[in-house]
Amino acid sequence: MSVPFGFGMPGGGDDDPGKNLGPDNPFAALFSGDPNALGAMFTQLGQMLSYSGGPVNWDLAKDVARKTVAAAGGDRSMGAGERAEVDEAIRLAELWLDPLTVMPAGANASLAWSRAEWIEHTLPVWKQLVEPVAARVVEAMGGALPGQLPEEMRDAAAPLMGMMKQMGGAMFGAQVGQALGTLAGEVFGATDVGLPLGPPARAALVPVNVAAFGQGLGVPGDQVRLFLSLREAAHQRLFAHVPWLRAHVLDAVESYARGISVQMDKLEEIVSGLDPTNPEAIGQAFNEGMFTPENTPAQRAALTRLETILALVEGWVDEVAGAAAAEHLAAAPQLREAVRRRRATGGPAEQTFGTLIGLELRPRRFREAAELWRRLTEARGVDGRDALWVHPDLLPTADDLDHPAAFVEAGQIAGGSDLDISSLLDGSLGEAPPEQPPPGSGPRDAEGDDNPEK
Repeated sequence: MSVPFGFGMPGGGDDDPGKNLGPDNPFAALFSGDPNALGAMFTQLGQMLSYSGGPVNWDLAKDVARKTVAAAGGDRSMGAGERAEVDEAIRLAELWLDPLTVMPAGANASLAWSRAEWIEHTLPVWKQLVEPVAARVVEAMGGALPGQLPEEMRDAAAPLMGMMKQMGGAMFGAQVGQALGTLAGEVFGATDVGLPLGPPARAALVPVNVAAFGQGLGVPGDQVRLFLSLREAAHQRLFAHVPWLRAHVLDAVESYARGISVQMDKLEEIVSGLDPTNPEAIGQAFNEGMFTPENTPAQRAALTRLETILALVEGWVDEVAGAAAAEHLAAAPQLREAVRRRRATGGPAEQTFGTLIGLELRPRRFREAAELWRRLTEARGVDGRDALWVHPDLLPTADDLDHPAAFVEAGQIAGGSDLDISSLLDGSLGEAPPEQPPPGSGPRDAEGDDNPEK
């Protein structure tokens, strides 16, 4: 069980006033009797309250994430041998993928990351994903305090309100850092949570996590590495050669996050009972669900749009990488099913981000999407299948995932595999318009944008 708020593991017995304060908790110094520790506590508190860079204290988030990784053990800098293994695996994966998709290699470099390096290189995208909800919470924290004070004291409390916002940024930063540090111990590369987290055109693996994943499977390590390299390389091809896709996916996450409501009664309860010696209570409030998706047609459409595009991306990768692996790796069926189960259930860090931004980072319908892509490959060939990525309006909708045979037989693209997709490969189409209708509301589905089941 992870400890909320990122302050380390509990310690002490029932009579210990600091029993819930781990070694990384600045308030633990209050009970230590160590004057040096007390001085360090005030220094750390000063750093927390001096931050003014936005709704999340990202300096604290990165620090907590790196400490979480270090506390778990097993992280280290990658050696020349591991970098060479990743480079060779990605190179071979690209060769195996070439005949199975019209999209050429999307990465111009292959990287072997430590867990700490994964945190460093993916942090810019996490900022983009987390801040829409964090801004709402931090602003609400600053506004919740006046409701707890007599009216005549509210004007005088303005400085305290500012401090509450800073504490909100620190609270969110520590919680995000805990989740990022845990996630860094699970991920395989830059794309395996379904989002393009790393720098563009950089295929990356985390060899320590790749090896840990393979230990319980009874599969040779080189086959595990090659299979995960196929998935990473397939993701990179898709995001590199579908010019509108990266922004479309990230915008879908942001659109959904902006529709998350903060439960003000729970927030006011936290503020009124705020105890700096018990930050775990704040973390528990997160875990109990401070955020609620707005039950509006727009929010339901945003969720449908997001779940559908994530499923389509993961389903395409599953189909293409799985087909390549089946031709070259004896353990391909076992590896494919192991990854599918892992993506379907999610890990503890993914669940933590579900409490932070109201969204679990897993495509719920990727098996249906993979089946649809398989049928399209059989019916239209590789060219006809990949031609659907030319524009978001051509992609299957949520309803099509329910009825894949009907979508394939309908022949929605005139000419099927005869469609000229050279514009897809050279990027001349540019990005899709910023305001795209959610899947389920296009010309094939006139009723669907208010239907959460579609």
